[in-house]
Amino acid sequence: MLRRGTDTGKKRSKSTTSSIIELVVIILVALGLALGIQAFVVKPYRIPSGSMEPTLSVGQRVLVNRLGMDFGKPHVGEIAVFHPPVGAQENAGEPKCGPAPHVVVDGTAACSQPVPTKSNVNFIKRIVAGPGDIISIVEGHVIRNGVREKDSYTRPCSEKESKCNFPTPIRVPAGHWFMMGDNRGDSDDSRFWGPVPTSWIIGGAFATYWPPDRIGFL
Repeated sequence: MLRRGTDTGKKRSKSTTSSIIELVVIILVALGLALGIQAFVVKPYRIPSGSMEPTLSVGQRVLVNRLGMDFGKPHVGEIAVFHPPVGAQENAGEPKCGPAPHVVVDGTAACSQPVPTKSNVNFIKRIVAGPGDIISIVEGHVIRNGVREKDSYTRPCSEKESKCNFPTPIRVPAGHWFMMGDNRGDSDDSRFWGPVPTSWIIGGAFATYWPPDRIGFL
């Protein structure tokens, strides 16, 4: 009788140990899948500034599809996360345009070529023009191939803002995309540091998940 009780206890101990090991393996696999999905498929990003208002507010969080850049290509109207050229971030001083770096002045032409080196920071803006498009910017509105964009999503420029008029047309180079913030009077974007190559684009933002009252697709 004592032997049988001991055998039963051993079986229960083995069963408990097996269940714990199985649970640990399941948790590790689930964690691995979650990290893999974040690294290669979908990644969350926090909105750091007001340059995309009113579409996206400071602190709002979005999900970005990283596979889209591998199986398709960017498109005009898409909100994208990307690496801007070196010097584009606000704390780097006045942004520079082109292989021969110079400062773009309001009232002339927007920047048509970026500094050739990408930075390691992430920006989020809207794609307003693509390869080969001819664009100019009047009062914050993009004129693309002779047609003004449908931009009801933007925050218009005010009369006092000086980032809104680049009337001299430029052509977006092959393989490049022109990025602008929806807050047209308060966004440092391709107007000043140029369009970005496709290879610098991380992915397209497709949904917002925080705060709860702003959950939805973009």
